[in-house]
Amino acid sequence: QVQLVESGGGLVQAGGSLRLSCAVSGRTVSSNVMGWYRQAPGKEREFVAAIGWNSGSTRYVDAVKGRFTISRDNAKNTVYLQMNSLKPEDTAVYYCAAPRSWVVVAAWRGPFGQGTQVTVSS
Repeated sequence: QVQLVESGGGLVQAGGSLRLSCAVSGRTVSSNVMGWYRQAPGKEREFVAAIGWNSGSTRYVDAVKGRFTISRDNAKNTVYLQMNSLKPEDTAVYYCAAPRSWVVVAAWRGPFGQGTQVTVSS
């Protein structure tokens, strides 16, 4: 069973930056992809970014391309989401997850970590 603990959220002004972290424990070789997701108030949870543990390959939703960067530290079993040029519409609870494969990453329905709140003020 994979355990996921997110941190790094907070309140930031538009144009600012935050870095989210996801500490992963209990990872198995089957969980070779890590993803970040977010859920804004009144909206469905959506895929944001994903990275392969071994390949380092990345994928992003169009809304964050060029502003967000996903990375991982294999030695620390930690995945990061660097968020720059934040916009009020980025306000959401951000979750990390360990989808089983790239095939399901965008449609992943859980489990997720407990989430971390990101609020961007205008």
